[in-house]
Amino acid sequence: MKNQLKDLPQSIGELALLQDLDLSENALEFLPEEVGNLHNCTELDLSGNRLSSIPDSLANLKSLRRLHLHSNLLVTVPASLASLPNLSRLDLQNNCLRAVPPEIQTSPFVHLRGNPLGETEPSPQADESSARGLRRLFLGSGEDSFTVTSEGCKVVLACGIHFYFPPGAASDPLRIYFRTLAPDPQWVKLRHHDVLLSRVLELQPHGVKFQQEVQIWMPYASPQTLHQREVVVRTFSGQSWSDLRTRVEQKRKSKKHVAHCSVLHFSWFLVVSRLVQNECKVPTEGTLLFSSVDPNIKVTFPPGVTEETRSVKLQVLPVSAEEIEEITANAECRASPLLCLSQDSLVDFLRPVRIQLPLPPGVTGLNLDRSRLHLLHGDLEGQTWDDITSQVVLQFTHLYAVFEVTHFSWYWLWYTTKTYIGGIAKKVYERLRMYQVNFIALQRKKDPEQVLLQCVPKHKVDPVLKKLQDRYRGPEPSDMVEMFEGEQFFAAFERGISIDMDRPDCVDGRLSFIFYSHLKNMKEIYVTSPVDRKGQAVKGQVSFYRGGVPESIPEDASRRRKGPDSLWLATLPIKLPRLKPRWGENPGPLNGFSFPPLNLGNAETGYLTQANLLSIARRVGADWQTIGLNLGLTYQQIERIGYNNREDLDKQILDMLFSWAQQNSEDPDCVSKLITAMKESGRQDIADEVETIIELGRQKYRKSIRRVGLEQESSTEDSAIAMM
Repeated sequence: MKNQLKDLPQSIGELALLQDLDLSENALEFLPEEVGNLHNCTELDLSGNRLSSIPDSLANLKSLRRLHLHSNLLVTVPASLASLPNLSRLDLQNNCLRAVPPEIQTSPFVHLRGNPLGETEPSPQADESSARGLRRLFLGSGEDSFTVTSEGCKVVLACGIHFYFPPGAASDPLRIYFRTLAPDPQWVKLRHHDVLLSRVLELQPHGVKFQQEVQIWMPYASPQTLHQREVVVRTFSGQSWSDLRTRVEQKRKSKKHVAHCSVLHFSWFLVVSRLVQNECKVPTEGTLLFSSVDPNIKVTFPPGVTEETRSVKLQVLPVSAEEIEEITANAECRASPLLCLSQDSLVDFLRPVRIQLPLPPGVTGLNLDRSRLHLLHGDLEGQTWDDITSQVVLQFTHLYAVFEVTHFSWYWLWYTTKTYIGGIAKKVYERLRMYQVNFIALQRKKDPEQVLLQCVPKHKVDPVLKKLQDRYRGPEPSDMVEMFEGEQFFAAFERGISIDMDRPDCVDGRLSFIFYSHLKNMKEIYVTSPVDRKGQAVKGQVSFYRGGVPESIPEDASRRRKGPDSLWLATLPIKLPRLKPRWGENPGPLNGFSFPPLNLGNAETGYLTQANLLSIARRVGADWQTIGLNLGLTYQQIERIGYNNREDLDKQILDMLFSWAQQNSEDPDCVSKLITAMKESGRQDIADEVETIIELGRQKYRKSIRRVGLEQESSTEDSAIAMM
């Protein structure tokens, strides 16, 4: 494996006794027919190569149990693979298969996720668009638009998002506007067990129709701890969210994961991890649907089950015996995987649908005590779980329970001596959606007034602290608490410590956060104190409180979180050291320094005013020299500023910022350069603040334009603004 092999010798077929062959992550483009002579081979791994086809001779490998062909370029597979007598896994995920033989598609051991099944072949014109001469655009962090012509182009944003516009996608020159947004749970609606993996990408004009599909590659936080799930790009139409056919790829150089999708229109996009979804069309003749997560779970639709073809979706949530025991504190409680069935019709099926579920772990048809087995039916929100054991006919085999239903929802098999099993199942289901987290509050070693706050999943706390320990110090993380994906919480500075109340993320004096388990729930802010610190240090604290409860939280959990005591989560100490006396210190730290009137930028992109620069100056601290150099000031200028304002850090910062501002006041890109300089200096907190100020300016400008009727309004944009 990982040897960059481009071909195999024909003599490989002479290894008659070979049982396990791993050729993954090479550069193989074809296989010799002699591979079919490895009659004793039980596992063959050809994943991560460049195979577009495989030889029919693989059907001779009668001993083969597992065949791994994922992440290749396969466009066809021989139907004879389905007849291998011992094959228990055929992995064809993430290939280029647009069609597969029926024998393979219906086999329960075949994995086909990540293939363009059912899609048409791309046009020759689209193939020509991959020519090397296609125009490429690399946009900086301060840019928010680009133009697409009929010739097409490739676009790379500073945040790592890629676009591919094939020739002819746009018939006339079209200006594309883009921005990335922090997800707002008021309109980013996650489904149960979804995990958000990216920020929201907004592309305008909304609803614009392209002549050919535009391809988008979105980087995302790799869900390494999430198993038996799939990654999809989700798009918002203005009324509802829907999932796009998505292909997961990994960049060769950076090893970062990206989600690749194709669209004909622009709106909002984000990347989520969801439970693996298997779906099929149910015709009047009936059909069979397997779970790719657990092939032992299957749904049989008999002939005459429906008058019109309808679409059915199946999802499975595996639940380990250890999780059940930990949550219930009862070693005798056991449960099967959770099965969720849904359909695109509101009409029940005309004939009963047959469902097969595996028995809970440790339970077989031989040792089964039927009085302890319960079949639970849950509503789609998981709010109620009803015991329907007496309402259906349960049949048992050695490993499975089989029953029939006419409508779809959640189904769950439990094995326990408890009587009120519905309440226990509801508690377990609720806990399965929660994350154990810790809060950290750290101060910069060079500037203790810079405080970093973060909510970190429990298993990530040690790596995060190790990464920050060189630049920050602070107390031990808080005790563990539990939070839902998309839950709001607040940070309040108390006992003599305060923050800028004008911050856009400040609500009633508290910083607002939204918890997403795989995104960085982190903010770095500048704190002050109304207490005189010349004579003593200030020993304050930051406390974390629950905020708005997501709509999808179970009713019982929401009820438990009401009241003042239940809102508190954790408290961590913050200490601001005593101020050292400064030579020639005036009554006010900025007294004696004159500030020229400034308006950096323009009305359309938003201004940075004198007041904004003063606010930024208060946050700069000891990093002012690094920031000045990244802004383009010379070493001589930095040295002169330091000498002219020696012993007065505040004046050094102000002199540096306003010297740069005066030199660049006519530069239309000066604000984007300031943002870039802050990021390069390791001050993402200030860069975020500037971007927020600019965005507020843009919104005010757009509102004023619409108010005087200078801009054509569209219903799509209006709905978007209303949601934002």
